[in-house]
Amino acid sequence: MSADLGPLVITRRSGGEPIRANGETVGTLGNFWSWACSDLANNTMRGVLAEYLVATALGAATGTRTEWDTVDIRTPEKWRVEVKSAAYLQSWAQSQPSEISFSIAPASGWDAQTGTTTAEVLRRSDVYVFCLLHHQDKQTLDALNLDQWTFYVLPTVVLDDRCPSQKTIRLSSLKRLSPLKTNFTGLRDAVATCTEGTR
Repeated sequence: MSADLGPLVITRRSGGEPIRANGETVGTLGNFWSWACSDLANNTMRGVLAEYLVATALGAATGTRTEWDTVDIRTPEKWRVEVKSAAYLQSWAQSQPSEISFSIAPASGWDAQTGTTTAEVLRRSDVYVFCLLHHQDKQTLDALNLDQWTFYVLPTVVLDDRCPSQKTIRLSSLKRLSPLKTNFTGLRDAVATCTEGTR
């Protein structure tokens, strides 16, 4: 691979960086973030927020997010963590709360450093963290209020044993697998417990 086409080194930005045209500042990166990322109730942005919340709890949020990595979070302890999110409430008009289900599909892996795909289909994490924005009053929904979230933590080996090729799992079925249920403050301990003996 040509050195010129290798992976970019991504540095963390502050939001104050200018957007320029013909040498003139026409906005800031923070303006873009506010425009693009303010809807924390949509599936895409809520999922990214969930990854950040878990990374923060695990002391792994100091760098930047790696898009399309084989796992969502890699911790200083070398724990490999997959994060999934769901919510009863969405940005759009709803006739009823959404049914809660999470993706658990095994997948091929893509290496961001080499740009290559591993054909073997499997789950590559040590642990799954299922993040449920459980709040059900749309007028007071606030994804930044961590009291509105519940976290379910499960060793990946349990999914591999009980749901080897399953692509999604409903909340009721997940609960039957006896995950550790916790709030944000207990998340690190729950992940530590679930990773014991998995490496």
